[in-house]
Amino acid sequence: MTRTGAITFTVMIITLALSAMLDVVIGSVKIPFAEIFTILTGGQAQNPGWETIILDFRVPKAITALLAGSGLAVSGLVMQTLFRNPLAGPFVLGISSGASLGVASMLLAGSVLGLAITEWSMGGSWSLVLAATLGAGGVLLLVLLISIRVRDGMSLLIIGLMIGSLSAALVSVLQYYSEAQEIQAFLIWTFGNLGGVHGQELTVLAVAVLIGLGGALIISKSLNALLLGPTYALSLGVNIGKTRIIILLVTSIIAGSITAFCGPLAFIGIAVPHLSRVLLKTADHRLLIPGCVLLGATIMTLCDLASQIPGSSQTLPINAITSLIGAPAVIAILIKSRNLSRSFA
Repeated sequence: MTRTGAITFTVMIITLALSAMLDVVIGSVKIPFAEIFTILTGGQAQNPGWETIILDFRVPKAITALLAGSGLAVSGLVMQTLFRNPLAGPFVLGISSGASLGVASMLLAGSVLGLAITEWSMGGSWSLVLAATLGAGGVLLLVLLISIRVRDGMSLLIIGLMIGSLSAALVSVLQYYSEAQEIQAFLIWTFGNLGGVHGQELTVLAVAVLIGLGGALIISKSLNALLLGPTYALSLGVNIGKTRIIILLVTSIIAGSITAFCGPLAFIGIAVPHLSRVLLKTADHRLLIPGCVLLGATIMTLCDLASQIPGSSQTLPINAITSLIGAPAVIAILIKSRNLSRSFA
């Protein structure tokens, strides 16, 4: 790593630490910083309610933001490398659409089957997680089976997009036959939510994301070879079929778990890898993966901060904030680079 790269990483680490701290400090309830420090260090706060707010809500939400941002950024990076496409993201294979179909099947199928919503879809947050996991897992299994037969990456990308479109169409059919209350419940889920992950849910999410990140780091050298094309990668001894399956599994584990617990979060997976390349000025995945972890986590915590309306207990949908930040970032990068595909040639 060059001296400039080391300085960049240092700045990114400091920025991440500050953004994470602000995400804990700032909220609808004003709590003195000294009290927050006391609570985080294991002391007794003057107001017991402050301990509940910090330890049960703000800290888990900040950790969820760190996990979601870093995971989506890395999964977007490996997908862009696999397909050598600058606009590929963690959800291009239909993983998010499959999770949405699973949740929609649980929340919206009550009207279709003539069941009451309380009988069918009010089993708690774990029922939503299970439904989303089954939907994402079903799409993953289908994509893996197809990847055995289809060797061309572009064809696999198109098939993944078609699977996503098919899932979205089935969701639309379920919405058409559903009651307003059920549609509202599903719509709220699609907004995304970082504040609903606690306890065992947070542990499961952390394990899934860390497994995915570890898998991405393990194949970082193979990812570098893939950037130079399949022929060159083969000459270096890279098993392209095995690497592609690992990439699909890594992306599915990360994107599927984050979607299951937090809902579909847009644009982080597309925008952050490009921002990392610009900041680090490298295409080496051994540096890009840690860079995406730091930058993705930082941007997600900043988005979480931006979603909180000052002086109000209300918050804006996190998915709207990530899109508001991510879309202009992608547009600016494309305009500045003029031909971003050169980075993948």
